[in-house]
Amino acid sequence: MTTILLRTAADLHARARTGRRATVMTMGALHEGHATLIRAARDLAGAGGEVVVTVFVNPLQFGEGEDLDRYPRTLDADLELAGRAGADVVLAPSVDEVYPGGEPQVRISAGPMGERLEGAARPGHFDGVLTVVAKLLHLTRPDIALYGQKDAQQLALIRRMVRDLNFGVDIVGVPTVREPDGLALSSRNRYLSAAERRTALALSGALFAGRDRHAAQEALRARAREVPATHARVEALNALGESRAAADAHAVATAGGPEAVRTAARQVLDGAARLTPPLTPDYLALVDPSDFTEIGDDFTGEAVLVVAARVGTTRLIDNLPLTFGTLGAAS
Repeated sequence: MTTILLRTAADLHARARTGRRATVMTMGALHEGHATLIRAARDLAGAGGEVVVTVFVNPLQFGEGEDLDRYPRTLDADLELAGRAGADVVLAPSVDEVYPGGEPQVRISAGPMGERLEGAARPGHFDGVLTVVAKLLHLTRPDIALYGQKDAQQLALIRRMVRDLNFGVDIVGVPTVREPDGLALSSRNRYLSAAERRTALALSGALFAGRDRHAAQEALRARAREVPATHARVEALNALGESRAAADAHAVATAGGPEAVRTAARQVLDGAARLTPPLTPDYLALVDPSDFTEIGDDFTGEAVLVVAARVGTTRLIDNLPLTFGTLGAAS
């Protein structure tokens, strides 16, 4: 399909609009993860709707010493990928278009949730993210906006902003897209050398170890619930020759929970810290997605296992959702 490149919101607003508009916000350097977002937007907008992809490297969300100047700019390739994925428009505004008159004096504050984890590691980052997201929502005026679940804390904050400030837009999260070896797709992956990339696999490896530990715990708990807690239970297990297995299952289930998930993930990161080149973790946490605080041992419901680390000069993040209190791990 033919994808139109626009530079100003006025040009976008001048287009005849029918059906629903879906916006996908990017900083460019598009890859298959972005293409997945655009395809999901196409499905939600429908044949009669419109998909708008924004390409804007937002200076407000880069802290001192971060890679604003180094961040890849590949607009021609971005336009081609966006078109193949189903975008009608790529809006690539200048800094002056988004921030007329210079940096905004009034900004969105991310609040306490924006000061945890990524916010603690990158002070002010989420204020810059929410400010540009708010502006781009106003500039593109979508019915739906889609964001990747890979940036889990960012997605949670955008949802909170839209709810708290009464934005008239539906926010849709799209699952993380991974390489065949498990590494989450990111524009920053291109900075990694071959050796650094091998080390970087510890991020997804840690998440998968936590997920597998959680799945084993939930399966053992389900098994323990299958036999009534009576004298008949002991007799039944003995008859099956499973008394030792049942005892082991009970011990594992009792001693498990969120802390066991953290421990399994942390062991992978500790091993990667001894590799050449080494992995340098920033944080590993198992959090409630509503506020990104650590969950306790009695937690039930949806949680997110999140990790951030550096390999060489490249900083990467990843996460995996888990469900506590029901059989099996979440996606």
